[in-house]
Amino acid sequence: MRAMMLSAPLLPLEMEWRNIPEPGPGELRLRVLACAVCRTDLHIVDGELPLPVLPIVPGHEIVGVVEAIGSGGTGHRLGDRVGVPWLGHSCGCCAYCTSGHENLCDAPRFTGYHRDGGFASHVIAEAAFCLPLDMPEADAVRIAPLLCAGLIGWHSLKAAGEDARRLGIFGFGAAAHLVTQAAIAQGREVFAFTRPADRTTQAFARSLGAAWAGGSNERPPQPLDAAIIFAPAGELVPAALRVVRKGGRVVCGGIQMSNIPAFPYRLLWEERGLVSVANLTRADAKEFLDFVREHPLQVHAKTYPLAQANEALADLRAGRIEGAAVLVP
Repeated sequence: MRAMMLSAPLLPLEMEWRNIPEPGPGELRLRVLACAVCRTDLHIVDGELPLPVLPIVPGHEIVGVVEAIGSGGTGHRLGDRVGVPWLGHSCGCCAYCTSGHENLCDAPRFTGYHRDGGFASHVIAEAAFCLPLDMPEADAVRIAPLLCAGLIGWHSLKAAGEDARRLGIFGFGAAAHLVTQAAIAQGREVFAFTRPADRTTQAFARSLGAAWAGGSNERPPQPLDAAIIFAPAGELVPAALRVVRKGGRVVCGGIQMSNIPAFPYRLLWEERGLVSVANLTRADAKEFLDFVREHPLQVHAKTYPLAQANEALADLRAGRIEGAAVLVP
């Protein structure tokens, strides 16, 4: 099998040839059809997250076909198409797992972080955390971004609250272009905030149905009920607080963010809320994939051969991608 390996932070990924692995108890071996490139992969490669395992194969938005099943790997059959998300294992016994919050598990294992991920031709995954992909969409490239950009976007949308009818989105990348469509399908209005003067991305947001698009230094035509920040830029927190109404909420949707600068308490006062979201649950995934079956989303994806993973990461880092980057073995 082929795999793009990270041996140390800040180094480029290198192609490595390995024997095709056999699944252990409760595991599946998948032939990877596509793996989207997430900003979390960029944080891992750029050394912005502590790395518990090295070397590591990144990638956690995986669409694959079941090729082999380990003992006890129930729920899937050979030839099934399944998805592998960021959450690759939870302990099942801590207070968070037993209360329906496995995304906050005390002993999780994440795909492409604790265990090798999908920047490869094959991957081993825990069967219980693989998601059935019985949906009308047949193109693996257009399904892969749903498995993190879509899922974390959905989790963030839920955190914004059902009563958030006017929704701001800061950072218009892979997650934002999907959650915009989901929010509009729910009857919400979306207000997109991009880098100042980024007219191309603003036009992209409007093409997906955004009611307004402007720079993060601008104010929308009316106060917003909530805002979601997908860009890893701490300075956007006070910017988002400035544009939400009294009692509104700002949701930080990323796993990593630069430091939040000091800001006047006045921005938070009047019962505005500031929350983060972390990871996802399998229940979130089922709910979102059920929603997508009823409300198909346009997935804008730029494909790269597996060997060009470093180029895909560079394009993501530089903001050259509209929608999502996807690797194809």
